Amino acid sequence: MRFFVYLIVFFSFFDLFSQLPVISPFATSLGASSFIVGLSVGIYSFSNVFGNIISGILTDRKGPFYILLFGLLTSALSLFSYALIEGSATLIGVRFLHGLTEGLIVPAAFTFLANGSERSKRGRNAAISGAFVGLAAIFGPAYSGIVSVHTSVVTIMAINGTFMVLLTIGAFLFLRSFTYVRKVKTKTQKAVKPLAFFRHPGIIRAFLGAFFLMFSQGVLALVLPLKVEFLQYDAKTTGMLLSVFGFVAVLIFLLPVNRIFDFARPMLTLAIGLFLMSASMLFLSQVDQLSLMLTAMIVYGMGFALLFPSINSLLIDSTKPETRGKAYGFFYAFFSFGVVVGSSAIGILDLGSQHAFMLASGILFLAGVFTVIGLRKDIQPVDKTTTIQ
Repeated sequence: MRFFVYLIVFFSFFDLFSQLPVISPFATSLGASSFIVGLSVGIYSFSNVFGNIISGILTDRKGPFYILLFGLLTSALSLFSYALIEGSATLIGVRFLHGLTEGLIVPAAFTFLANGSERSKRGRNAAISGAFVGLAAIFGPAYSGIVSVHTSVVTIMAINGTFMVLLTIGAFLFLRSFTYVRKVKTKTQKAVKPLAFFRHPGIIRAFLGAFFLMFSQGVLALVLPLKVEFLQYDAKTTGMLLSVFGFVAVLIFLLPVNRIFDFARPMLTLAIGLFLMSASMLFLSQVDQLSLMLTAMIVYGMGFALLFPSINSLLIDSTKPETRGKAYGFFYAFFSFGVVVGSSAIGILDLGSQHAFMLASGILFLAGVFTVIGLRKDIQPVDKTTTIQ
């Protein structure tokens, strides 16, 4: 069961990352204005936020199986609907639908994984799921970039849709045996108001960690290609730099060192991850040599690898299975929101690459300081912390 859910996580993020190189050129080929091109990219993340929240709420009410099944099927349909796009209006509509349906999948999948994890192994399991996200980040853009040269964006989306159909069939066959137990639990659970999640210190830090992780990704996605272009390197260099951070993160996720996430306090690894990412951004703002930029991306990959399992562990430690779906819904909404804020804020401020990286570094450093302050106040062991029930 667990490996199949990991496959769902991989292909969900694979679909997300495979869009990055091709959506803007696709919108431009339809004759869209620069505003529509930007909107076609941003509206996916915007509707993804709502999909995440809806998924979390319904997962707690119906169980993750049904929401996962529905999300996979509707996501497949939205991917096939790219063939119906004829202009700007249909492009925006399909992108909104795609983001909304894709947003249903990930919170339900991670709820499946979290509820099936032994507490002593929840950090390592979160690291393994992070490895599948990292692999998707490495292979998704490369796949769409290569395929788009020989075919079209519609074909890429149709291939992704085919994968989603196969995953829907597999989920029905392999995961349906886990529905009855979940249904019994949901009958007696008490309703939890969304504001309760924002009063719990562990959950707040998990949400903020998710936001700042993807905030940094948004900054990288916007600023790193501009810096590489300014230094007169080609686009392959940007891909190489991003791949380096992905490979470093995946290695840490999969090697035996991932056991650190089972016994180290999540708040500690979260703070170290934020400081490493801050240092890498500051270093990127100051260096022009390719070898030094590669070093910065290695440091960023180490920070990413420490941060992702930490925020997942914090969320698991701070919630009960009966409310974990809703918590993951908000959690991944913060993921989507972080990307939007990271890229749009830097764009609005119209900063050069040096100042953009310095600003991002400062924000990540302050987030790390906030985490350290919380770490010093939090003197109770993890297993004695209050959880949302």
